[in-house]
Amino acid sequence: MAETEIAILGGGCFWCTEAAFLELRGVTQVVSGYAGGTTENPTYKQVCGHTTGHAEVVEITFDPFILSYADLLRVFFTIHDPTTKNRQGNDIGTQYRSIILTTNDAQAETARQIIAEFGANGAWPDPIVTEVEPLRIFWPAEAEHQNFFARNPYHGYCNAVAVPKIAKLRKAFADKLRRPS
Repeated sequence: MAETEIAILGGGCFWCTEAAFLELRGVTQVVSGYAGGTTENPTYKQVCGHTTGHAEVVEITFDPFILSYADLLRVFFTIHDPTTKNRQGNDIGTQYRSIILTTNDAQAETARQIIAEFGANGAWPDPIVTEVEPLRIFWPAEAEHQNFFARNPYHGYCNAVAVPKIAKLRKAFADKLRRPS
């Protein structure tokens, strides 16, 4: 059995982030959830109420022999805006912050390297404000938030946010997709 790794990334609404990462070859599972806060087992309502300190994140299980952590981060920095603090498009609040929660020192070092890479190549006109911190605990979101886009492909919000993320992913990372687009 192949070894897998876990990446925890927050880049705005987890519905739309989850949908994009599920497109990648080597990703075996994506779970929407919460991390980076202080409340135990938070609910969506609590997180949206700005009292828990949590971000909406996705827990990505992936095969590093098929998709490296560095390439996963390159996708992350391409499909969301890492230059806006506590905001992704019209979604405003600390739960939408750009954040990488690392599971070990190697992930933390890779995250810093990829941030430097994107800063140096001018991919974004403004400085990257993505937080990098060690993962304390990941809390899965409620069942209705899991695989949301796949279950609600015509949801207006998802069409406005997830579809452009997926299009950007397909254009920039065609060689990393499960199936060619």
